[in-house]
Amino acid sequence: MELRHLRYFIAVAEELHFGRAAQVLGISQPPLSQQIQALEQEVGARLFERTNRRVELSEAGRLFLEQARLVLAQVDKAADVARRAQLGELGELKIGFTSSAPFNSTIPQAIFSFRQRFPAVHLNLREMSSTQVADALLDDSIEVGIMRPLGLPDSLSVVELMREPLVAVLSSKHPLVAGSEEGLFLSALAHEPFVFFPRSYGSGLYAQLLSLARDAGFNPHFAQEAGEAMTIIGLVAAGLGVSVLPASYQRMRIDGVVYRPLLDPAAVSAVWLVQRKDQKSPMAKAFVELLTYKAESIG
Repeated sequence: MELRHLRYFIAVAEELHFGRAAQVLGISQPPLSQQIQALEQEVGARLFERTNRRVELSEAGRLFLEQARLVLAQVDKAADVARRAQLGELGELKIGFTSSAPFNSTIPQAIFSFRQRFPAVHLNLREMSSTQVADALLDDSIEVGIMRPLGLPDSLSVVELMREPLVAVLSSKHPLVAGSEEGLFLSALAHEPFVFFPRSYGSGLYAQLLSLARDAGFNPHFAQEAGEAMTIIGLVAAGLGVSVLPASYQRMRIDGVVYRPLLDPAAVSAVWLVQRKDQKSPMAKAFVELLTYKAESIG
């Protein structure tokens, strides 16, 4: 039994006339009659009651019609699923992102737009350090990564989504707060204890802070380490040190903390959109195009 046999049967069942059904199907009547007879032999039941004047469905034919329609509907659904998956409209998309990524409005807006455009795609969002994002891309644990700059292998491609200034994070009781509303240079923090991500965490900001401090003529003293930016800001509020974070963290209003712009020209942090150069996922390609477009529109 082939799908065409079901389509032939349904056409005759709906027209109740072999001639008209043949016209609907675009074939001649004799082959259609032969195919229906062959189908009845295979099924082992008479599907139509035929007389010289009319054609009617038998009881077996009536029940068979219901199932035949279900079969063809399921086939059409399967084909539609395959087409939509090929277009990136179905399935799961695994995205790794650094903790600071959601604080920039571009990325949440892009995720919201993607969910509206592709509601049947499940977004598997995983928070990671920048190093973990790169490693997950290499072992195919994720398809797309959003991270801070790091050295990357040639197998990964990078699009810079945006740049944002870095800010000093100070306790509101810190002496440097007064008179620094317009900003301060990183060198002003040379003798301060820092609260920051541990080196082992793999944050792209760690290497950048070391480079900026080196250019400013000092090596930062890391007095306290924390793996979460919220914790870092909280420890600064408690007076355990100062920190440097992307300006988007200023959206986190915590009592006892003041943010000051860094005036050093290089005190800017980029956000990268990273994927494998041999990317094959149509869902990932659609997400990358959307996020890149959002970044260009806002930029």
